Amino acid sequence: MPPLITLIILFAHPVHAQQKVIIGYVGGFRGLINTKQIAAKKLTHINYAFVDIKNSRAWLHREATDTINFRHLVQLKRQNPALKILISIGGWTWSGRFSDAVLTDTARQAFAASAVEIIRKYDMDGIDIDWEYPGRPGYQGNIYRPEDKQNYTLLFRDIRRQMDTLQQQTGKKYLLTTAAGGFKNYLANTDMGSAQQYLDYVNLMTYDYSGGKIAAHHTNLYTSRRYKSVTSADSAVKEFMAAGVPADKLVMGIAFYGRVSTLAPGAKGIGDTIASSSRGRGYTAIKDSLVKQAGYKLYRDRRAKAPYLYNAETRQFITFDDEWSVKKKCKYVLDKKLAGVMFWEYDSDLKGYLLDEINKVLK
Repeated sequence: MPPLITLIILFAHPVHAQQKVIIGYVGGFRGLINTKQIAAKKLTHINYAFVDIKNSRAWLHREATDTINFRHLVQLKRQNPALKILISIGGWTWSGRFSDAVLTDTARQAFAASAVEIIRKYDMDGIDIDWEYPGRPGYQGNIYRPEDKQNYTLLFRDIRRQMDTLQQQTGKKYLLTTAAGGFKNYLANTDMGSAQQYLDYVNLMTYDYSGGKIAAHHTNLYTSRRYKSVTSADSAVKEFMAAGVPADKLVMGIAFYGRVSTLAPGAKGIGDTIASSSRGRGYTAIKDSLVKQAGYKLYRDRRAKAPYLYNAETRQFITFDDEWSVKKKCKYVLDKKLAGVMFWEYDSDLKGYLLDEINKVLK
């Protein structure tokens, strides 16, 4: 073929950007999952939450329902053959035994083998480690120690080795990911630059930022001018990249649920003092009920790219992600060439308002 013709053909077939991942955490810790409610074609990955730890081994806390859920989730591939199903080990309440499970070479290798055996037995596609947190307190009573920092990296090394052995047997590539705290102190207690070499994706939990004594956004893209803060999704991305994690392995977290606070008497809204706080409702309920409820006013922090509701009469402050903020986050992912987005969790928005917005921008 003449060179000129070859050149024309090459330019006639542009190279497309790599598909962005859309990872949804699906909660099996409650029992049976109704997989008919899952829009499989709108996801690239499902992370099954959670697998527990017992006697330093990965353990199915609800084996009777876990095994049924695994089978039904794998069947979703009939709708979307490219869909990947991973088990997520740990979570907020089941991370307390990680430190012991990875403390020695023997324990760590046995733990890795038990986790890989689960994905082999149930024909899954990989493992997500959601350790909250290495080297620092998480849920009350969790064990943590300074050695967690190096053992965190060694855990991924050992799981990856076990996966490579399984891949040689099956010919199938397996994924290894982690859910990481989207704040600077998480990096002080891990070596993400070393750990990332074994990982396919680092899922940044860029939510739950509003744990202080003032009314603040819990899942803001940027810092707000309305109150003093250093936490944001943008800050987390920059800090993880500075720590050595490539942009194309970083996955931005989106909250499908809200956080609710009752503010102190005399408060006027964001930045004011909190009297009490709690976990809020999912976005479907927020959109269909609270936004339309008398007394609530919707605000958008243009600097932080984050919405919130405030009821001046009841002093209720609700922070969450909506279609507007999700669109901003997805465009950020495209601009910064990140791997994609993940969200916690599917049941919080069964009508798919936010997942539809994600698909509009990323697909």
